[in-house]
Amino acid sequence: MSTHQRLDIHSVDPKAQQAVFALERYVRESSLDPQLYELVKIRASQLNGCAFCLDMHNRDARAKGEDQRRLDVLSAWREAPELFTEQERAALAFTESVTRIGEAGVPDAIWADVAKSFDEAGIVALLMAVATINVWNRLAVATHQQLPESTQP
Repeated sequence: MSTHQRLDIHSVDPKAQQAVFALERYVRESSLDPQLYELVKIRASQLNGCAFCLDMHNRDARAKGEDQRRLDVLSAWREAPELFTEQERAALAFTESVTRIGEAGVPDAIWADVAKSFDEAGIVALLMAVATINVWNRLAVATHQQLPESTQP
């Protein structure tokens, strides 16, 4: 597999990235907890295999005070329910279902759990958060976006 960056979207057409930044701005201005948003971004990026986003969002989460232990076990969050709140678990299950939407859609049980933990505006914000990180992941993975120089070995 080639690891060189195939395309720099911003250099080719900055308006393309600006469109995604508008989604990002919406989520950041929503009622969604910023720390939860980082967990959502990390979990979706794990599922999508996006090293660029994993590097960025793990650093961002730590900078926002996220506990390293929770980050260490995030990919197996179901096995450590004591480390995540009910709302976080509902959001993580929802993130997985929306990210893998082609496999089984969003099952009713996962939707019901999200509806117990979030009001309708919160569900919209969460759905937009998951959609936004999935767009970023797809852009980065498709183009082989490179890690910033300072984080490479």
